[in-house]
Amino acid sequence: MAVFRNEVDACAEAARVLAAEHAPGEALARWLRRYAGFIATKRGLAAALHSGDPAFDALPAYFDQHLRPALASLLESAAAAGEVRADVDPNELLHAVANLCRPDDDRSGHAGRMVDVLIDGLRYGADARAAVSGHGGNDDRGDHAGGG
Repeated sequence: MAVFRNEVDACAEAARVLAAEHAPGEALARWLRRYAGFIATKRGLAAALHSGDPAFDALPAYFDQHLRPALASLLESAAAAGEVRADVDPNELLHAVANLCRPDDDRSGHAGRMVDVLIDGLRYGADARAAVSGHGGNDDRGDHAGGG
């Protein structure tokens, strides 16, 4: 269990390092890719966590206490900078990435490509949503692409 906790800690710490070295949207994208890599290397972890073995009881809370705040900070910064949508819940995003890294899908590079698609989806309409949610203006979410 100590190895797993150290890996969770390293993934959480990577959020702070990436935030210091990159623009908010890029830091978020890099962290999501790192998290996906972490999840992909833990293919049997989900089964172990749900096995009923008391040795694994504390791990989901540890995971949640460390990785969710790391992602929330990156997501909040990127949304405030107008680089990603502001309506995404960090917990949902953690689950979405984990679902993309399913152990039954072992095609080479598939999970990484799907995480990149997810990141593109986070970026889609970020400026329009930021304008609508906090900086006045009218709701033009569907009109900005074709001139309206």
